[in-house]
Amino acid sequence: MSETHKEHIAVVTGASRGIGAAISSRLAAAGLTVAVHYGKDKDAAAAVVASIEAAGGKAFPFQADLGADTAAQDFWAAYDKAAAEAGVLNQPIHVLVNNAGVTLRGAIEDFSREDFLTQQAINVNAPYFIVKEGLTRIADGGRIINISSGVTRIAFPEIIGYALTKGAIEAFTLTLAKHLGPREITVNSVAPGVVDTDINAGWLRGNDEAQAGVAASSALGRVGQPDDIASIVAFLASDEARWITGQKIDATGGTNI
Repeated sequence: MSETHKEHIAVVTGASRGIGAAISSRLAAAGLTVAVHYGKDKDAAAAVVASIEAAGGKAFPFQADLGADTAAQDFWAAYDKAAAEAGVLNQPIHVLVNNAGVTLRGAIEDFSREDFLTQQAINVNAPYFIVKEGLTRIADGGRIINISSGVTRIAFPEIIGYALTKGAIEAFTLTLAKHLGPREITVNSVAPGVVDTDINAGWLRGNDEAQAGVAASSALGRVGQPDDIASIVAFLASDEARWITGQKIDATGGTNI
């Protein structure tokens, strides 16, 4: 990241753990002040901020429930309050990373309407309206990076509802990139495969057979790590990626190719 970006703000949703936490750390290391959004785990978000600050970076946390009907309004109101306390309220947002999401499991026959709507609200509605309500905050020449998933390429019927939401995010990415091109705002998505995070801990960690199966499906022969995804996001957020927009970056380690 160039010197001119050192005082810019990066906002990362769902940043208290896993991929979001890794993205926050990488963007802070690149010189941005990172707004660490969290939904429920205040202590985890505080730990991410403390880690960033211990490494010499700048960050501050803020909370908003992305499943609420007023998610976007609540999100930006909470951001404004936290940014004011951090002394950066009027600074432009250079990077917005829509990372927050939930993975609710169930084949189409078994997936409840309530779960479908909850997943839709957090994975699709929230990023759409966060962007809509935040467009005047994002600097010309800025970056919007949406976290999608490899399930839009590789079929997993047991998470069909989740796959649908991520397909919507990829369509959103493409169309928004065209719309914001005149402002030189790039919009891209990153699609991870299986990553060793808390979300996957229940079936992956400590399960040698599961880890071996995931590794075998990857061309690179291992399970993905949060830093693998964070590195790609950091690149897309940088000046070096200024000519890339409307793209989906497959970040599955070559799974099922």
